[in-house]
Amino acid sequence: MMSGTLVNTPNRFGLITRLLHWATAIAVLGLLVLGTYIARMQVNLSNLWLFGLHKSIGVTALLLTLLRIAWHIWTPPPPPLPDARWRIALARAVHRAIYALLLLTPIFGWAASSATGLDVVVFNRWTLPAMAPVSEAWETALFLIHRVLATTLAVLIVVHVAGALTRRDGTLWRMIWGRPVPPHGA
Repeated sequence: MMSGTLVNTPNRFGLITRLLHWATAIAVLGLLVLGTYIARMQVNLSNLWLFGLHKSIGVTALLLTLLRIAWHIWTPPPPPLPDARWRIALARAVHRAIYALLLLTPIFGWAASSATGLDVVVFNRWTLPAMAPVSEAWETALFLIHRVLATTLAVLIVVHVAGALTRRDGTLWRMIWGRPVPPHGA
């Protein structure tokens, strides 16, 4: 039955959940690398496209996150596998913080870009409305907040990945393949 593999069940992450997770992960890793690179650049005509690419991927990551939240409301993820209470609570707190940062980081980036006076154009096609007044003070403050949020997100991603890699209960296997880890020897 196809729908059983697309949606979450009490024991499995569905295909759509896994695709949204990994698409978001790829987008965010690309954003962190590109953001670190362009943060050291002076904006000019020869590199403006890199800033536009960063904004476009950022808006994509924001939309993926909104879609993930809606999807989780419609088809809740399976409960965590049995573990120590502190570890489950920590994982839940890290997940919630990551989701908050996946929303706030691009929103503050969008607002900071708006404060520069340059349009936020997504994939050279859609111009987004400005979110902040054109102001050097606003630009400085908003880009600082954007960088702090992005750095915090990067740290939490490391914690998230470390948690997934150190668990021996099949949690990572469930997020990759959707089902519990196969029995030994299978």
